Amino acid sequence: MDDKVPLILIVDDVVENVEILYAILKENEYRFAVALNAEQALQAIEKEVPDLILLDVMLPDENGFQVAERIRSGWPDRNISIIFITAMAHIEDKIRGFRTGGVDYITKPFEEEEVSVRVSTHVELQQMRRRQQELIEHLKRALDEVKQLRGIIPICTRCKKIRDDGGFWQQVEQYIGEHTSAEFSHGLCPDCMAELYPDLMKGEDT
Repeated sequence: MDDKVPLILIVDDVVENVEILYAILKENEYRFAVALNAEQALQAIEKEVPDLILLDVMLPDENGFQVAERIRSGWPDRNISIIFITAMAHIEDKIRGFRTGGVDYITKPFEEEEVSVRVSTHVELQQMRRRQQELIEHLKRALDEVKQLRGIIPICTRCKKIRDDGGFWQQVEQYIGEHTSAEFSHGLCPDCMAELYPDLMKGEDT
């Protein structure tokens, strides 16, 4: 499991806001990355996907909602947590934020305790989701390696070939090799040795 220190990406074009957020969160065990515009934010994510993004809505090149949509389309399988940071407190803005993929909304001016609690909550949730996904992927790999034969398998009473699901007859080792992870080493049992090489077997009896 991945237990490295959580990475928080702060995206805000106002340096003072970045410094305030850092001052609030620096006592926690987080790593930080900073972007002053949309393009820097996307470049930062390319280098390392953060556990949480604190995303300002009013950026110089794009608004935060557009950035969130680009993040969702660019990394659809990573489920990146985004908290919007803005002075826009209208309900319409909050709804748009959630619709574009935000998990929470913090309004300016910042309340130190609110920022700290919201960030820690979403970082923990994100880490739990990632650990769960890692466990699911681990179990899938384990299940792929454990293939089991189930049900009734038709086998010829004479030649011992097995009929597969498509109605074709296969040698036992071919069928088992395709349906399990077992490998075969070939040899001869004593009865077959006696039938095929009787002289050798007589020599062993004397």
